[in-house]
Amino acid sequence: MSAFITIIGTVGAVVLLAAYAMVSSGRMSGDGLPYQLLNLGGAAALMVNSAYHSAWPSAILNLVWSGIGVWTLGRLVARRAARRRAAGSAG
Repeated sequence: MSAFITIIGTVGAVVLLAAYAMVSSGRMSGDGLPYQLLNLGGAAALMVNSAYHSAWPSAILNLVWSGIGVWTLGRLVARRAARRRAAGSAG
C-alpha cells in the first residue's frame, strides 16, 4: 500500500508542477477549467499522500488547496451555465 500512496503523491506533484509551468509559460490560462481541474487533482493526490505519512501540515495545506479548487470550479461552472442561459434566452 505504501508504494501505491507514494505513486499517488508523485503523480500529484508532477501534475501540480506541470500545471504551474503551463500557466507560467502562457500555454494555459490560470482561470480556465483545465488548470483548475489539474490543480484540484494534484492537490487531492498530495493530500492523500501527506495524510498517509502523517505529514499533517502538508495534508491540511492540500485540503485547503483542494477546497479552493472545488470552490473555483463551482464558480466556473455557474458562470458557464449563466452564459448558456443568457445565450439561450437572447436567441
